[in-house]
Amino acid sequence: MPRTTQIFCASTLYGAATLAAALDAGLFEPADRRILLVTNNATNPEITPSVDAMPGFAQLRGRFDEVLSWNETISPFHPSGWSPRENDIPMWERYVRLLWHLGDDEIQLAVESVQVNPALALCQLFTGAPVDAYADGLISYGPTRDKIDPLVGTRIGRLLHLDLVPGLTPLLLTEFGVPSELVPSEVFLKVLGELAEAETELPPLPAADEGDQPALLLGQYLSTLGILTDAEEEDLHLQMVRGAVALGHRRLVFKPHPVAPARWSRLLEDEAKKLGAELTLLDRPVLAEVAFERLRPALVVGCFSTALLTAAGLYGVPVARVGTDTVLARLTPYQNSNRVPLTIVDALLPDIADAAAVNAWAMPSRERVDELAALLGAVGFAMQPKIYPGLRGAAEAYLSRHLNPHTWRYFKRKRLTSLALPGAVPAQLSFIPRNATVRRLARRARALKQVAGRK
Repeated sequence: MPRTTQIFCASTLYGAATLAAALDAGLFEPADRRILLVTNNATNPEITPSVDAMPGFAQLRGRFDEVLSWNETISPFHPSGWSPRENDIPMWERYVRLLWHLGDDEIQLAVESVQVNPALALCQLFTGAPVDAYADGLISYGPTRDKIDPLVGTRIGRLLHLDLVPGLTPLLLTEFGVPSELVPSEVFLKVLGELAEAETELPPLPAADEGDQPALLLGQYLSTLGILTDAEEEDLHLQMVRGAVALGHRRLVFKPHPVAPARWSRLLEDEAKKLGAELTLLDRPVLAEVAFERLRPALVVGCFSTALLTAAGLYGVPVARVGTDTVLARLTPYQNSNRVPLTIVDALLPDIADAAAVNAWAMPSRERVDELAALLGAVGFAMQPKIYPGLRGAAEAYLSRHLNPHTWRYFKRKRLTSLALPGAVPAQLSFIPRNATVRRLARRARALKQVAGRK
């Protein structure tokens, strides 16, 4: 009998912690060998710490027999941009089996973001190996962002995910009928507790009376994604400071994105001081959840970070959002996978400017989760209509009944028009997108315009 080797691919410490929790919960069958394959997808991986160099990784290391680097394996190629050419797959598989001492082992894969590299490249390389996908955050509740080759998609057995929004079922990979399976929250919390116990270098906080926990502000650095300008993101962080102080918090901790400019932190410190508060910078690259464990914040504030939902759902910490309406208006193209986490946070969490809503907020009821699921079905179809054609009816029903001044923020009229969905044009003209004659004339007009432009 050949050996069985399980290969777990992780690009973030959060993802590695999710895998560790799944293993602790017995969600994977026993294997002869377990490899953690770390991949550094940063733009400049040479100067960015990999998963196995992050604080706390040593606490996860014991779940695996060996830790290998995908970056080193495919060097000098970048993990996000490389995949084997079809004719080269047998050669690459032989090379990797030799390099990793796999021999004739039967391979089982567990990967994140299976629709893109490096996970997709790994699935292509080990042709025929069964695949488990696991979700790294709120994106699992949205559609698969790219069409997956059926030779890969039909090998995916399940989607493992955390219960970030209790009662909400992931849409990801359902086009292949992939069932979702929960990683138990209590096991995940235990793993996070291990990471927090090992973290001894968090900065000291200002002295305070018992029960005077700080407000934790989460930076995301959206300007690198081209969503906001540097000035706009700077203003978003200032809104976090002002909002937290307005709610009565005088001790603030700001956790910046690891590559955010240092000057932002100085501006926030100055703003907090001006408002009579004290801001401490948490510049150590630890998970936000480790900060929850160690700091026990009284409030967590962010834009659309997954950590907002782990704070609320797993730790019971009050949360508030900032700037989601602005980001919803700016996010392009409509298919951008950040749209789903953004929609969830905007729909569920209170705006920091609404003190009454922040103070009264609680985890959503079953009815509210059902409303969110209907909204995400419509958004998911509008994002990926070719991958999820079966969602058209549900999207039409939702838009016909629930499109109003508030829910319009989740849709774009141009997108609805291109898909002939309700809300595209005034009701009295709603026949136009489906009228074959009108569409034929429009195509002819565009063709004539292009001809005229070439003259």
